[in-house]
Amino acid sequence: MVNGMLAAGQTLVTEEGEKVKVAEMFGSGGQGEVYRVKTRKGDRAVKWYYPQLADGRQRQILEGLIGRGWGDDRFLWPQTIVVDADGRRAGFGYLMDVRPSRFHDLPALFRRDPALAATTIRTLVMAALHTVEAYRALHAKGIAYRDINWGNIFFDPRTGDVLVCDNDNAVVEGESAGVAGTMDFMAPELVRGDKGAQPGIQSDLHSLAVLLFLLLMNHHPLEGALALQIRCLDEPARRKLYGTDPVFVYDPSDTRNRPVPEEQQTVVATWGALPPVLRALFEQTFTDGLKNPARRVREGQWRDALSEVLDTICLCAGCGRQNLTEPDGPAPVCWSCGRPLSLPPRLRLTTGTATSRSKPRSIRLGAQARMYAHHLDVDPERHDFTAVVAEVTEHPKQRGRFGITNRTGQRWTARRADGSVHDVDPGKTIGLSTGLQLEFGGGAEAVVQD
Repeated sequence: MVNGMLAAGQTLVTEEGEKVKVAEMFGSGGQGEVYRVKTRKGDRAVKWYYPQLADGRQRQILEGLIGRGWGDDRFLWPQTIVVDADGRRAGFGYLMDVRPSRFHDLPALFRRDPALAATTIRTLVMAALHTVEAYRALHAKGIAYRDINWGNIFFDPRTGDVLVCDNDNAVVEGESAGVAGTMDFMAPELVRGDKGAQPGIQSDLHSLAVLLFLLLMNHHPLEGALALQIRCLDEPARRKLYGTDPVFVYDPSDTRNRPVPEEQQTVVATWGALPPVLRALFEQTFTDGLKNPARRVREGQWRDALSEVLDTICLCAGCGRQNLTEPDGPAPVCWSCGRPLSLPPRLRLTTGTATSRSKPRSIRLGAQARMYAHHLDVDPERHDFTAVVAEVTEHPKQRGRFGITNRTGQRWTARRADGSVHDVDPGKTIGLSTGLQLEFGGGAEAVVQD
């Protein structure tokens, strides 16, 4: 039985000489087809290129990526090139891991696929944070992805974990590649075809911001009233919308492209519920950053803002919905029921030493709130939401009375507002009260504030 270009049962061989057998086709895309294959180490996936794309330049790119041997679990990285074992079929592909079934594509989120029913505001922000950190790690190695779009990121709706796929077009910054990007995610200078403009890390930053806006706002940042006026969204119209005359839907000084409430209710509501710290970053990237690539928000700025917002998500006491709040800002009204939120106390945390001190950050201490190992790191490379160091727990016999429980293997020191000092051993809890000071060790300390 033939599945696309390759047949079930067909044998391929890797550059190392290992033979793998084609099972069935997963699907196809713009560059080729993806198959499940059987190997000595279990099932893997092979992407097999369409004949017209299986050229020397693509093979050179693949060899460079494979040679790096990158093992980051957030990327389905090419592992080895494969060819037809018998030499009868021209062309090539590459071997990679199979995408686990827990990961779903972002378009499924916008289709309201039932498989993503577990998605919450918290997991969306976590997915945004993990996405930023993944591309930050890639860029730190001097590699530009070049085609960031919503079809290349998959996420787990329960944990917010992400997986970056289709990594075969990523190249070292400054090198050329055949792929410039997907137009509605491409930086304006690439859409226009400006002289000397090449896809790279700076254009990745624009694409990343578009992806984040879609993830959090469920809408494209450049598609407002001007998009609705277009009768036929053909290539010239799209080039104007994304390249020659791009206008952010919430540009503070240019209102031509404001969302039309009757037609674009979602972005109106989601923008209204977005904390100002994130609004400011989107405004910077999609106003100054549209004209000047150097003004685009960097991955570290997104990481810090998303992390702070994640720490201050609060539940509405009226309807129970999750709400994004401004770190250290006033209480907003609930986006769902319109009632003013009652903010829980906050843990004001600082980390580091006297010579390398972090700026204070707030963690809202609602029921089941948690502090993680990354909170104790001045500059964490990635956020690990399995490494719990503390959590808010309710008293087993007194409903409504909460404390903070030590989930580390180290003793804490606690000082109450009355001056009394207490040890908080691993697994033990100390009641929450205004003015409570906690020393976690390693220079990390915090105080409970209203």
